[in-house]
Amino acid sequence: MNIKEVSISGGSHVVILGAGASIAFSLHDGEAKGMALPSMNNLFNLEGISQIISSFPQSLITSNFEETYSNISEAYPDDYRLSDINSIIYEYFCKMKLPNKPTLYDQLIMSLTGKDLIATFNWDPFLFQASQRNYNHGSNPIIVYLHGNVAVGYNKKNNMIGPAGLRSPRTNNYYRHSQLLYPIKNKDYTKDWFISQQWKTLKDFLAGDNITMVTVFGYSAPVTDKAALQMMKDAWGDINKRNVEQFEIIDIRDENEVIASWKEFIHPNHYDYCSSFYDSILAKCPRRTSEMFYCRYIPATEEDSFVEENPMPERFDSFEDMWNWFQPLIDKEDLYTL
Repeated sequence: MNIKEVSISGGSHVVILGAGASIAFSLHDGEAKGMALPSMNNLFNLEGISQIISSFPQSLITSNFEETYSNISEAYPDDYRLSDINSIIYEYFCKMKLPNKPTLYDQLIMSLTGKDLIATFNWDPFLFQASQRNYNHGSNPIIVYLHGNVAVGYNKKNNMIGPAGLRSPRTNNYYRHSQLLYPIKNKDYTKDWFISQQWKTLKDFLAGDNITMVTVFGYSAPVTDKAALQMMKDAWGDINKRNVEQFEIIDIRDENEVIASWKEFIHPNHYDYCSSFYDSILAKCPRRTSEMFYCRYIPATEEDSFVEENPMPERFDSFEDMWNWFQPLIDKEDLYTL
C-alpha cells in the first residue's frame, strides 16, 4: 500500500531552518538574478559594511560578524552607524527574488500541511515568497521568523503581520520592518513584540501534545545563540518523556557531530539523519510525514508496517507540473476536512 492511500491522521510536524537550508537552496536553485546569498560572516563583504566597521576601534572588531556587531553595540549603543549597518543588510536582502520556477523552498512549503509549522532563523525572503505563490494550493504550514525577516513586517496595534514596509490595501495597516541584528552577548527575544510572538508560536508547538516530528534543516545550534537553544529546550522538555516523537536532522556535517549538538533534544535512537532534503521524510512522504511516522513506528495493523513511500521528484518543469503532482494528495485531505 502506498502512503497516499493511508487515512489522513497524525500530529504536527515542526521544521526548523538554519543557514544550511539557504545554502542548499543556493546550490539547488540560486537567486533569480544570480545574487550571492551571504553567510553571517560574509556580511563583512557587503558594499559599505566594511567601511563602517573599520571606523570603530580595532579592539572591537573580530572575524565573527555577530560578535563584532555585539561589541560595537555594547560600546556605542546609540550610534547612528548601527542603523546604517542594518539598512545596508536590509537593502541587499530585499532585492533577492526566487527564480520563476519551482524551487526547494516551494517543495518544502508543499510538503507540509496546515497542521504543521516552519520556523526559520534566516533573513532572506525566499520562504515568504514561496509561501505566497503556493498559497492557493492545499492548506499551507504556519511560518514563524525567529530572527526577523526582510520580507515580513508587523503591526503591533492590530496584532497583524504582513509584507514589510507596505500597507494593507484592505485595512491600511502599515507593516513595519522586523529587527534583524541582536547583540549576541545578550539576545533578549522578549523585548521585540514581533520576535516574541514568533517564538511563542514555536514554543507552543514544541510543548504541545500533538507534535509527532521535528526536522532540523541546516541549523547548527550555534553556541552564539544560547538564548534560542534554551527556549527551544525549555519548550521541548525532558527527552525521557519524548519517547514517541521522532527527531530528524538534515545536515552536511558528520553525523556524530550533528547528533552531539542536538543530544539534549533527542531521545536515544529516536532520530533520523540525512545530508539532503531529498533523502528526508519531507521529500519521501510529502504531506504525509506524520502518517508515515505512525506506520513505521506505531503501526495499527501489520499492513501499515509495509506502507510504501511517495517520493516527490527532485525537480519539476513548471509550477503546474508541481501542483498537479500534489493535487491527488490535496484532494484526499479535502475529503477529511469537509
